[in-house]
Amino acid sequence: MEQEKPIEHVYFVEDGIASVVTVSPSGRTLEVSNVGREGMTGIAILFDLDRTPLRTFVQVKGSAFRIPVPALLEAVEASPSLRKRLLRYAHTAMIQTADTALSLGHYTVNQRLARWILMGHDRADGNDVPLTHEFLALMLGVRRSGVSVAMAILEGEGMIKAIRANVVVRDRAKLIEMAGGSYGRSEAEYARVLAA
Repeated sequence: MEQEKPIEHVYFVEDGIASVVTVSPSGRTLEVSNVGREGMTGIAILFDLDRTPLRTFVQVKGSAFRIPVPALLEAVEASPSLRKRLLRYAHTAMIQTADTALSLGHYTVNQRLARWILMGHDRADGNDVPLTHEFLALMLGVRRSGVSVAMAILEGEGMIKAIRANVVVRDRAKLIEMAGGSYGRSEAEYARVLAA
């Protein structure tokens, strides 16, 4: 989904990860949220908007259901329960964006990397999270060398095993501890509002 272009389709991710990034006028990008099997892309259409300044792209390949925007809007109008559920999801996406901002402003690279790996692990089948250092640098807003150093620390502590273009989660509890509070709030909010 390109920024400032009409949203023609939304995608309900079955597996894989889509990244939502903000792009500066100079072309610098930073991930503000991601979408896995818990959600959908193009939430702006739920607020009667046809475009967004954010860009969405597939970060971890998988599959998704593609629905034309007019068909989804028709379904939302016909079903108050669908509207309610999708708006609750949109709320959790906003909380994730807020938590990303908090993470970027107040947590170390090691903590942010642990958070991102946990988020990827939440959306993966099994313990393999297919990620490259380049993508992680983009997601964390740091240089690739910073990702390499942080990966080495997490690997040295037995939390992960870094393999070319893949991270294997070895100790999720340690990753949560390393994340230092940067992980968990938006996940708990998702469970709370979508279980209701």
